[in-house]
Amino acid sequence: MSLTKEQNEILLQVAKQAIWHGLEMGKPLLVEPRKYALELQEQKASFVTLEINNHLRGCIGTIVAFQPLVSDVAYHAYAAAFADPRFSKLQHKEFPQLAIHISILSKPEPIHFISESHLLQQLRPGMDGVIIAAGKQRATFLPSVWESLTDPHDFLMQLKRKAGFDPHYWSDTIKVERYTVESISEKQSQEPHDPRTA
Repeated sequence: MSLTKEQNEILLQVAKQAIWHGLEMGKPLLVEPRKYALELQEQKASFVTLEINNHLRGCIGTIVAFQPLVSDVAYHAYAAAFADPRFSKLQHKEFPQLAIHISILSKPEPIHFISESHLLQQLRPGMDGVIIAAGKQRATFLPSVWESLTDPHDFLMQLKRKAGFDPHYWSDTIKVERYTVESISEKQSQEPHDPRTA
């Protein structure tokens, strides 16, 4: 799915409004999907990543689509700002410094492999988002992680660590899926109108 520039801007604005609404009202912003273009009403999975001065400030998303894209972006923008357990809740003073990045995920597809080296040969640096799972443990890296982990072996080791495995762990029960993303970014946020008066 490829969105128009206008639709990208709408999603960024929805993300900003969701965060601002959280700051002002202390709760998520409820959007009405029917008010948006059909493309934004489709069920899609998304991640919203927040940065300040090129440093991560929050990132929340889902791998499996379960709600309209516009609702998903609003939900995860709020969660990235206020519910990422790695960070304290976003403060008003931080809002003008935010850079918002939205990743819209394609449907994950399984990678078939017979060994770890076979899996590594199939990974596409810079392109693949990767999901690793075994038992109840599961984790994913978005394609943007390749920017800091350019080597497939290092990428996979850190992904295993994120999932709670030893970096050198291997088992025949490991399952791996990949997906691609459509990325939307805005370098610096600007304070939107108060949603109560918009």
